[in-house]
Amino acid sequence: MMISCEKAAVICNKTQYEEASNWDKIKLKFHLLMCKTCAKHSKDNTKLTSLCNQARLAVLTDDEKKKMKENFKKAK
Repeated sequence: MMISCEKAAVICNKTQYEEASNWDKIKLKFHLLMCKTCAKHSKDNTKLTSLCNQARLAVLTDDEKKKMKENFKKAK
């Protein structure tokens, strides 16, 4: 049942985006109990996600991006 560190990293990322299955989460938790390196990575990943959520990052809409591109072309 032990998964590789590479697989653990994939599951960790999926967990951050709420895309991991319950079974994957169980396998990850077991791996993290055995692997301190992955446990640190998971902890750091959780902190990073939390900080990004707190920052309330915003992205441009498609229309805003299009308008910006047009303005750049006009400025040339």
